[in-house]
Amino acid sequence: MINKDIIRLASNTSNVGLKNKYSHKISLKNSTCGDKITLELIADKKKVSSMKYVTVSCIYCEASASLLSRKIKNVKLEDIKKDFITLKKISLKKNVQIPKRFSDFKKLLNSDNFNRFKCIFLPIDAVLKALKL
Repeated sequence: MINKDIIRLASNTSNVGLKNKYSHKISLKNSTCGDKITLELIADKKKVSSMKYVTVSCIYCEASASLLSRKIKNVKLEDIKKDFITLKKISLKKNVQIPKRFSDFKKLLNSDNFNRFKCIFLPIDAVLKALKL
């Protein structure tokens, strides 16, 4: 059964919808389950100022994209890269402290959802590839 927190995260659609206004754009597909995400970022050489996205995906990917789109605004690119590397270590079953900025990801990144980590990390992978971090 899907946790109510995950449903709540996925239902925040404030950044859903592409505006065709971006400095970086990418589409990515999860080859394991078929989830797809397209995102548009507005970023300069120092920080991200906006993220818009659309998905054809499961609720875990939608929740991750929704949360991520709100958490990376006005964050320095170097901090995003460092925090994403830390988050990715969680998928390797390492004992890792989730970065404070992304603490809400605890609702997604737990042992109950381990088999959905590729879905959860699809938006993160898309941001990393789009920004070439």
